Amino acid sequence: MIDVINLNKSFGSHMVLTNINLNIYSQEVVVIIGPSGSGKSTFLRCLNALEQPQSGNIIIEGESLMDGRTKIADIRTEVGMVFQQFNLFPHMKVIDNITLAPIQVRKWSAGKSRNKALELLDKVGLSEKANVYPDSLSGGQAQRVAIARALAMEPKIMLFDEPTSALDPEMVGEVLSVMKDLAKEGMTMIVVTHEMGFAREVGDRVLFMEQGVIVEEGKPEDLFEHSTQERTRAFLSKVL
Repeated sequence: MIDVINLNKSFGSHMVLTNINLNIYSQEVVVIIGPSGSGKSTFLRCLNALEQPQSGNIIIEGESLMDGRTKIADIRTEVGMVFQQFNLFPHMKVIDNITLAPIQVRKWSAGKSRNKALELLDKVGLSEKANVYPDSLSGGQAQRVAIARALAMEPKIMLFDEPTSALDPEMVGEVLSVMKDLAKEGMTMIVVTHEMGFAREVGDRVLFMEQGVIVEEGKPEDLFEHSTQERTRAFLSKVL
């Protein structure tokens, strides 16, 4: 579904991503781990055209993000993203946060959008929160609403940028549970996370990044138990 070819991204003279090459397949869960500042979040933002690479190419379902003729807005409707911060509109009720994009972008009717929103709130275990405002939600609840909001567009691909990093430890599990369910349902997912248990349990592939390069990748059991790179082993020894 996604082909990344010789991708390079810099901020001024600082190279953030160097020669990234990656293929991601339908229904695959790819988990990206690594120290802070290794380029993980920037890479995700490039996949959603929130950052513009200096060179290389990103092809999503045959459409190149670097081709000026590609309608980026159309690509973004198929690629949902959940950020570290929840970014819910505080002046809108939960259900209105979820229905806004389908009505505005997908041009769905209010009724269809509302039905979809209620279905998704049930999916993430928050049916009773449809008509409350975001400031009454816990962090874990707010992030689950953010996931529901992204899913309301019926994306083919979901990007998660450290979705549990802003949460209190006891709230992490409820968000990861929703993500695990999505993986079981066959959603194509790319997840940047520090949750090694999730990476080991849910990932089809795990990538270790440092200093803007993919140092090593493999199946979770191979990377966690039989890493071939000293830098990967050193990182894992500190986080496992």
